[in-house]
Amino acid sequence: MNTKNTPSGVIFNIQKFSTDDGPGIRTTVFFKGCPLCCQWCANPESQYSAIQILWDSDKCVRCYHCSDICPQKAISWEKNKVYINAERCAECGTCIMECPEKALKCEGEIMSVDEVVRICLQDHEFYEESNGGVTLSGGEVLSQPEFAAALIQKLRDENIHIAVETSGYAPSDVFVHVVKNADLILFDLKHWDLGKHTEGTGVSNELPLANIKTAINMGKIVLPRIPVIPGYNDKTEDAVGFIGRLREVGAERVQLLPFHQYGQKKYKMLNRKYAYRNVSALHKEDLKDFQKQFIKNDIAAFF
Repeated sequence: MNTKNTPSGVIFNIQKFSTDDGPGIRTTVFFKGCPLCCQWCANPESQYSAIQILWDSDKCVRCYHCSDICPQKAISWEKNKVYINAERCAECGTCIMECPEKALKCEGEIMSVDEVVRICLQDHEFYEESNGGVTLSGGEVLSQPEFAAALIQKLRDENIHIAVETSGYAPSDVFVHVVKNADLILFDLKHWDLGKHTEGTGVSNELPLANIKTAINMGKIVLPRIPVIPGYNDKTEDAVGFIGRLREVGAERVQLLPFHQYGQKKYKMLNRKYAYRNVSALHKEDLKDFQKQFIKNDIAAFF
């Protein structure tokens, strides 16, 4: 494919044979960059929009070779930890190639629309057999709107089912521009309360609530999803609050996503504090009473 004239974006992972991000067998494309900073985020490397270097302290032998050879002097050491200045880093990859223990790795890659489509098409027959397709996730898809819209259009041209997973945090015109050609919108709702939403994510819930209502009014297939987080939005009163919001926007079903700890090590690799370090994961059986609140209020709630 000719990639010279197609938009490019920053992708940090393309996961094949995914079954958790929409119907059937799917390929999930993870966009880098997010305006939210959720304290429980399982993909903290997705929050920064540019390419960055991750450090695995368990592999590192503290030879300091990386800081010695970095052309931009972007790597420094303090208290036996490496610090990488992402703003100064030129993404040359010298430190990664020269690290004797492979303790450094690059997170993120600039890819064209055609390059992403080419990878997705490798599993076209699996999509057809399972009624699957491609899911755009993140990070936040809306943070790269032109790239996302162009990618969706290319996938539609190939008759592939497209799902968009989003927090909905973007101006209305940007949101509509991206999702108008999607087949399914997986819409993550973090908290029903404005103050608590801001506390947990760093941003207000006003845009997400307006945009989910817009999507439903457009006639799009929308699946609201709630990441249920211990001590943040997992109480009975939170379920009641979410029920009120879902009724306001016209939603009749919701998927509950129990908190997990899959991303804990990534915070260590980024030299970032993790607010939910060692917090126990939630399981379906822990949320039965939470789920019942929705069901008894005529909102189909499932895991």
